[in-house]
Amino acid sequence: MAYYVGVDLGATNVRAAVADGEGTILGRSDAGTPRGPTGITVTEAVLSVTRGACDAAGIDPSEARAAGIGAIGPLDLAEGVVENPANLPDTIDRIPLTGPLSNLLETDRVYLHNDTNAGVIGERFHSERNPDDMVYLTISSGVGAGVCVDGNVLSGWDGNAGEVGHMTLDPHGFMTCGCGHEGHWEGYCSGNNIPRYAAELHAEDPVETALPVEDPDFSAVDVFEHAGRDEFADHVIDQVAYWNAMGVANIVHAFAPLIVFVGGAVALNNPELTLDPIREHLPDMVMSNIPQLELTTLGDDVVLKGAIASALTAGTGDRSRM
Repeated sequence: MAYYVGVDLGATNVRAAVADGEGTILGRSDAGTPRGPTGITVTEAVLSVTRGACDAAGIDPSEARAAGIGAIGPLDLAEGVVENPANLPDTIDRIPLTGPLSNLLETDRVYLHNDTNAGVIGERFHSERNPDDMVYLTISSGVGAGVCVDGNVLSGWDGNAGEVGHMTLDPHGFMTCGCGHEGHWEGYCSGNNIPRYAAELHAEDPVETALPVEDPDFSAVDVFEHAGRDEFADHVIDQVAYWNAMGVANIVHAFAPLIVFVGGAVALNNPELTLDPIREHLPDMVMSNIPQLELTTLGDDVVLKGAIASALTAGTGDRSRM
């Protein structure tokens, strides 16, 4: 039997799985993403969960035929590394991936993708329709998109196409993104930044609210848990929805997808409060065809399953290459 490895390296979790030639997962391993002290620590976590997945599948790592990696960016594809990730501590400046994983698995068939590109590969591979024009959008600790146009997944020369979370939506720069630039989509709508945005809005207009805006542990979970019960929480959710809709409208005008699948913790945990308002705003923002907007069909495993699909299809997600 042929075995294939998939790795999902996120800002919060790192996951690995071993699958057979049909993409059926035989074993997996999950861990929290280390916060440092260096990128090598993150590399070691990737190797550890890969060994764990192989153990769970009952195989030796050297039995894997190929591997795919979906990782947070930005990437340096030529070096096979993540460089200065925006949502990890500054001490983590470089995370080697393809070289160490290739050594562990004893194969040079290791394919590195931005995590959202792995997501769109996964959605295409597992979709009944296998659409040639589609987007996978993640709204999680960061915001990003994997884009497929005319059957081609767009990766860019350095692997960083689809970093839509760093599109400037607000020219006034009310919020600063984790990357250090102002007015980016991610600075308003990511899980990490929603509580910061809420706190800034409250500082400008300190209305009465049950939200613990001054608590160091204040999180996006607090905002969504108070939906419908707290006027200020509803205001924050409305503002986030407006920026999300503007971002999706920009994606539509740039790439003309037939369907946009949405994943990531913010969307998966709050689908109605995230997707429904986008659907409501889009007709007022889009001058061309409005795509279908749906929650990802693959849940929290979309990147992991996309990484496996990449390994199965020589890095492309195209079934015709199997």
